[in-house]
Amino acid sequence: MLHSNGQSVYFNENPTNQPVDFKSLNSSEVEFMANIKFMGIEELIDSLKMVHDFALYHTDLPLDTTEKLALFNLKILWEGLEGLVKD
Repeated sequence: MLHSNGQSVYFNENPTNQPVDFKSLNSSEVEFMANIKFMGIEELIDSLKMVHDFALYHTDLPLDTTEKLALFNLKILWEGLEGLVKD
């Protein structure tokens, strides 16, 4: 996958290659989702964006592949949460 600036990002969507069954959430997953909804999805999205932007734009630390992947994962997470808000 390529960022808009042409850098490659590699991730493994399903490392075990097992089918993902989203219909059968366990109790911990249901509780996690309930906590996210209780806290406020919009607030969590704003927090994730703030951490992303702070790490990317307001630090002088070098960003290697691991750090870039972590920032990309934050972006994937907040975009997924934005999809929950739209539904």
